[in-house]
Amino acid sequence: MSSERRSGVGVSSGRASGPVVLVAEPQAEPPVGPVPTDPAAEAARIRPAAEIVVRRLEERAATATGDAKAVLETTAAMAADPALLSQAETLVTTESLPAARAVHQAAAGFISALEAAGGYMAERARDVRDVRDRLVAELLGVPEPGVPALTAPSVLVARDLAPADTAGLDPAKVLALVTEEGGPTSHTAILARSLGIPAVVACRGVLDLEASALLVDGDTGVVEASDGTVRSAHVAGRASWNGVGALRDGHRVKVLGNVGSPADAAAAAAGGAEGVGLFRTEFCFLSASTEPSVDDQREAYAAVLAPFEGKPVVVRTLDAGADKPLAFLSPDPEPNPALGVRGLRVAFDRPDVLERQLQAIALAAADTGAEVSVMAPMVATAAEAAWFVERARAAGVRRAGVMIEVPAAAMVAREVYSVVDFVSLGTNDLAQYLFAADRQVGAVAALNDPWQPALLRLVKLVGDAATAAGKPLGVCGEAAADPLLACVLIGLGATSLSMNHTALAAVGAKLASTSFDLCQLAARGALGAADPASAKLAARAPH
Repeated sequence: MSSERRSGVGVSSGRASGPVVLVAEPQAEPPVGPVPTDPAAEAARIRPAAEIVVRRLEERAATATGDAKAVLETTAAMAADPALLSQAETLVTTESLPAARAVHQAAAGFISALEAAGGYMAERARDVRDVRDRLVAELLGVPEPGVPALTAPSVLVARDLAPADTAGLDPAKVLALVTEEGGPTSHTAILARSLGIPAVVACRGVLDLEASALLVDGDTGVVEASDGTVRSAHVAGRASWNGVGALRDGHRVKVLGNVGSPADAAAAAAGGAEGVGLFRTEFCFLSASTEPSVDDQREAYAAVLAPFEGKPVVVRTLDAGADKPLAFLSPDPEPNPALGVRGLRVAFDRPDVLERQLQAIALAAADTGAEVSVMAPMVATAAEAAWFVERARAAGVRRAGVMIEVPAAAMVAREVYSVVDFVSLGTNDLAQYLFAADRQVGAVAALNDPWQPALLRLVKLVGDAATAAGKPLGVCGEAAADPLLACVLIGLGATSLSMNHTALAAVGAKLASTSFDLCQLAARGALGAADPASAKLAARAPH
């Protein structure tokens, strides 16, 4: 490979070139000394520092709108979290740590818990790191890390980007985004697609490039030195969509939201989601030392379901286990938790926990008028699917399905469809297990590219089974948020797509511009490709 060229994972289409602006990295890990002469006074520095960080974020939020405003407000709330601040203060007074070090160590516990939760929750660990770094910088009296003020159109290059770094980015000034870390499901990828900015993530070695200007190809993932000429092939701004998921020939494909909290649900409803394709219920359990009661769960679920009265909502039952430890489940240590007792497998040992959750879901559905279905995570066989459906129906939930995120389940999709009402493809985990590549590890991010032909061929197996059974097939992984890939998924048999609320308009607008015949052509082209870049090119040809 050329010394002036690097390759990563293209996550947002388009080509752009221009001068490089490096995003400042946070300070190195603060030292454990010197021991403060007055621990009480040192501890007292933490909350005023947090108040300054919160005020800065709230000032930015006051001038922002939409998604950027929500991200900044969420980050400000994290910076003011009393649990984080009190834990840091305790470390100062009990272990005689400097304030900056105490904040760093207190945040480490929160980060570890989120990373252990995996998936969507693990991605939130980046937010806590961002808050930690801002607080540490304030306590050390150094500038905050993050995106500098841009005076001209530029290519942003960073090790990684936090949500608050990217909130409010001006697409007229940001030609492209390139990060050395991250993956196809990272915040950077989601945000870049929503803004229409070309982006490449997991671009190893990009920070070592000495080029003052770069050409970024968000389709192939190639980043290389350029002559500095400013060029942009993307169209910035939110796509126009009428809120109905349909192709131009009238073929109906519901465009739904992925949510994990009441705030997510409100954002999805405001973004035009026709319902919810994935409601992650873990938020109700993560901070609980004991199992929440049926009434507590009922209330929590109802807050998420409320914006979707009369609309479909697919609720995923608890996805926990040794890889996502919850105290009340008392999971045994495992040498490889991701391959152990997780998801529905937990319920085989604790069916009472599942039954209480299903009861709470049914009650919340009745409270809100949402058209609720349930689905189980980490299903591997048709027998497991049947076991879950039986319990869902016994709890009064009429419509029950499963997630296919284990390759074995995809291989027996016809048998699975014989016992369920619907299937939802979790392409993030399906890719992770198919390629034996942790989706949180940047070094193997290219294997988790949702354009991998092997993954698409596995999706086709499930799509063929759905068509044969005459039953719905949803896609709730991040693959559904890529407008071009969404067309391929429809060509492979998907009948609904669900995604982060920031992608709804772009995907809905893309679907309205194509037809089912073109989606099938795009799917055939992508299936026959040798690699992700070729698959994208083949899918683009009919469009």
